Amino acid sequence: MARMYSGARGKSGSTKPSKKVVPGWLKYKPKEIELLIVKYAKEGKNPSQIGVYLRDEYGIPDVKVVTGKNISQILKEKNLLKEIPEDLMALIRRAVLLRKHMDENKKDMSAKRGLILTESKIKRFTKYYKRTAKLPLEWKYDPKKIKLVVE
Repeated sequence: MARMYSGARGKSGSTKPSKKVVPGWLKYKPKEIELLIVKYAKEGKNPSQIGVYLRDEYGIPDVKVVTGKNISQILKEKNLLKEIPEDLMALIRRAVLLRKHMDENKKDMSAKRGLILTESKIKRFTKYYKRTAKLPLEWKYDPKKIKLVVE
């Protein structure tokens, strides 16, 4: 399937382990993994960054297979999950940087188009997250106010 605005095909990426069983060589118990997740969350890491750390440094291929919960669920139980989901926050950061770039380079039309596309993605994400109750219903994307949240 092509990407929404460019016609390019999808990017290759890492693949999940084919079997949904706990590997025999894994030496960590579910409680130890939860403690590692909490430790990294307190250091300010996002759930996706925590997953990469656990995979690369500790050899834990899939947290959900071992613990029965994904990283976001564990963080939500411990009240460490941030108010704004990380994918929405990444888009907001990109929009803030594009606005800053547009202030310096007013005639950059490709950046203007990128800003329009990014903000439309932000609006779609906010509708979805309000519908699934991951964002409060009164939350609103305002480019001037959100700049303070990002910085």
